[in-house]
Amino acid sequence: MYETSTIKEKLKLFTIILIPILVTQVSMYLMNFFDTVMSGQAGATDLAGVAIGSSLWVPIFTGINGVLLAITPIIAHLIGAKADHAIAKKVQQGVYLALALAILVVVIGAFSLNPILQAMDLESEVRHTAKFYIIWLVTGIVPLFIFNTLRCFIDALGQTRISMVIILIALPINIFFNYIFIFGKFGIPAFGGIGAGIATALTYWIVCFIAFGILFNMHPFREYNLFKNWVKPSLVDWWEQLKIGIPIGVSIFFETSIFSAVTIFMSVYSTYTIAAHQAAINFASLLYMIPLSVGIGLTIAVGYEIGGKRFADARTYGYIGISGGIFIAIFAGLVLYMFNDMVANLYTDNEEVVELTKQFIYYAIFFQLADAFAAPIQGALRGYKDVNVTLITSFVSYWIIGLPSGWLLANYTSLEPFGYWVGIIIGLSCGAVALLWRLLHLQKNKKIQRAN
Repeated sequence: MYETSTIKEKLKLFTIILIPILVTQVSMYLMNFFDTVMSGQAGATDLAGVAIGSSLWVPIFTGINGVLLAITPIIAHLIGAKADHAIAKKVQQGVYLALALAILVVVIGAFSLNPILQAMDLESEVRHTAKFYIIWLVTGIVPLFIFNTLRCFIDALGQTRISMVIILIALPINIFFNYIFIFGKFGIPAFGGIGAGIATALTYWIVCFIAFGILFNMHPFREYNLFKNWVKPSLVDWWEQLKIGIPIGVSIFFETSIFSAVTIFMSVYSTYTIAAHQAAINFASLLYMIPLSVGIGLTIAVGYEIGGKRFADARTYGYIGISGGIFIAIFAGLVLYMFNDMVANLYTDNEEVVELTKQFIYYAIFFQLADAFAAPIQGALRGYKDVNVTLITSFVSYWIIGLPSGWLLANYTSLEPFGYWVGIIIGLSCGAVALLWRLLHLQKNKKIQRAN
């Protein structure tokens, strides 16, 4: 990161930061994408099992990852304030916290996974696939959480291309492992959808080792001496990260878990309906990686400017991100509308699942419009370390407004399963409007503060 004085310079710097983040996020999600697509080729039951497993896993992963994301604005503020000497300690404490959170998730999952799956109205084969898909995924949870902490440090330095390279190396490895474990190659038994969990866990271990190797040996990371003179775990430092990270994580959990809740509610419908819902939401989520990347880039840029008390520059970056979000929303909607048939056929050759998937995709066009607008605003707010209002907004818009309205529409209108998607659209739209108001209010206060 460096200071800029004109909009042209800001656009150039933001683009330099954004493109590697975008490639990284898309590549990371492509792991889940290929898990789903390749499992679907193994059969509708495998696709449905991975759908249920992903629906339980993704909110946990994204919620915890939100806690870990707090490292990004913390490091960005230190860099903006030229306090580089404090960075190594913060990263070490972040690694400790990542390890503690991974252990906590494993312990809670050991006691809750079976009761949750038993409570769902699933076919026995679908339940079996979902259970062991998750169990295998969890074997890679420790390296995954540590890698995400290290990646946040890398990105906060503006070295987003390094994260991109790591994930670009990991993606073909993940696809290759999927090929081996899902379909049974090179003497390995065919595990079906469960094999996707094995493949992804192995990939998590590989990317973590690669990240450590880069931080030990490459400039500018080695100059920070992250892994020399290790300090003891400090609850004070953990609390500093948790104060920012918990609202981020819970906010992301509220947003992602609404999709999981919808998938769970849909367990009363046929396996084909579950499979079609998962296929449509999987591709829409892939498109969402674009505005999400804009939000991550804004967290870095805004956090850097706020750390240096350059409030006007932070505001300008916010406007750049929101404008980009609007453009992205229009582009993503056109992609979904024009290629819905092609997208549906990516996941399965079952004609009934394909037709249902195409119908779900039309609804996805509308909810991704609100999502693409809200994600950059959330990123800008994190750059300000303003996270509590986002938490409240997420809870109200998704769980008080979105999910109940979806349930009513699904159960008391002819929309049936599509009613849940209409509820998601309503919730996301309310959240986007509330977040925009918060950002404008915050920018106004910073402008007044600067004037005084």
